Amino acid sequence: MTDISNVARLSEPLKFAYWVPNVSGGLVVSTIEQRTSWDFDYNKKLARIAENSGFEYALTQTRYAASYGADKQHEATSFSLALLAATERLKVISAVHPGMWHPGVLAKFIITADHISNGRAAVNIVSGWLKAEFENFGLEWLEHDERYVRTEEFIRVLRGLWTEQEYNQSGKYYNITDFTLNPAPVDVPGRAHPEIFFGGNSTAAQATAGRVADWYFSNGKDLAGFKDNIAGVVAAAGETRRGTGGALAAPRFGLNGFVIARDSETEARDTLREIVAKVHKPAVEGFRDAVQEAGASTKDGRGMWADSSFEDLVQYNDGFKTQLIGTPEQIAERIVEYKKIGVNLFLTGYLHFQEEVAAFGQDILPIVRELEADLARKNGTELDLSGTPVASATATTGLVNA
Repeated sequence: MTDISNVARLSEPLKFAYWVPNVSGGLVVSTIEQRTSWDFDYNKKLARIAENSGFEYALTQTRYAASYGADKQHEATSFSLALLAATERLKVISAVHPGMWHPGVLAKFIITADHISNGRAAVNIVSGWLKAEFENFGLEWLEHDERYVRTEEFIRVLRGLWTEQEYNQSGKYYNITDFTLNPAPVDVPGRAHPEIFFGGNSTAAQATAGRVADWYFSNGKDLAGFKDNIAGVVAAAGETRRGTGGALAAPRFGLNGFVIARDSETEARDTLREIVAKVHKPAVEGFRDAVQEAGASTKDGRGMWADSSFEDLVQYNDGFKTQLIGTPEQIAERIVEYKKIGVNLFLTGYLHFQEEVAAFGQDILPIVRELEADLARKNGTELDLSGTPVASATATTGLVNA
C-alpha cells in the first residue's frame, strides 16, 4: 500500500478533467478506431456530457502546425471560449505559449471569457517545446531553462494584472507600467483570480511551478516518478512561495492519464496492445525526434519525454504510464493510490470520448468517491463532497443523438 504524503488532501475530493479533442486524429497516434472528432459540434456535446458526468475541467490543446498524425487543429483560446458559452458548469482551461502571446493581451482575453462564463475561465501556460513552430513563425527560440525564466515573468504579469490596479513589473522579457485592466475577473468565492495551470517535468519547470503556479500539471508518470515531481515543486514552493499581492496558496497537482476501462483487465490490456500494434510509426518517430528538445536538452536530462519509450509516445503525453487500465474497480483503486501521494486532479484521455467520458462518470467515479470517503475516515477526517458535481442521468441519455 502507498504511504500517505503530507501534501495529500484527504478531505478534498479528487477533481477530473478531460483533454478537449480539438485536434484531429484523437489522443493516440494509431490507426485503431477512435470514435472521436475534432469538430465543434462533437466537442460541444462532449463538454455537456462531461459536466453531467462529474467532470469539473476541460483542457483545450494548443499547437499551431498540426502534425504527428493530425492534419487539423483548432486554436485553443477561441475554442475554449465557445465551449464555455455552450456549457453551464464546466471550467475550460486554454493552453497558451509565452512568446506567442503578450501576457497583458491574454489577461484581457481571459477576463472577457471569465465574464461570459460567470467565472469559469482558466489558463494552462505551456513554455513550448516545438521549436519549428517558433522558428517558422519568425519568433525567438530560447534555450530550455530560459523559456522558464520567460514563463515565470509571464505568469507574474497575468496574476498582477488580474489582482492589482496600476500594476508595475520590470523584467527581462516584460515591462508593465501603471496598468489597470477593467473590469477585473469575476469575483468567485474561494478563487483569487482565474486559475493558472502550468506543466513540465524538468527541474526548471518544477521550480517555476513551485514559485508561481496555482496548479502543476505533469505528463503521465508512475507513482514513484510523480512523487519525485511533487517533491521538486514542494521544495521550490517552500523556499520562495511569494508572488504579486502577497503569499500564494500552495500549488495543487494534476496528472495525465489515458483511461482504458473494460469489463476485464485482459480486455483492457488487449486494447492497449492493439493501440500500439496499429501505431502510425512515422508520426511517432517524428514526434520522438521533436520532443528531444524538451527532454534531452535539459541540463540534468529530466525534461518531458526524456525517459519515454516508443510505446509511451503513442499517447503523446505519456498517458499509458499512469496505468489507468483495467476494470472500473482497478482504475478507481489506482486513482486513489495517486491521491495518497498528493494528486488533486486527473487529466484524462480516451479512445471514444463521448461514450467513455460518460462511462467514467457512471462506472468509475462512484467507486472513487467510496474509496476516498473510506480513506478519509480511516485517517480521522471526512470527505467533503458539498461543492463537487455528481454524474447525472443526462450524461448517458445525451449520447443517443451524439
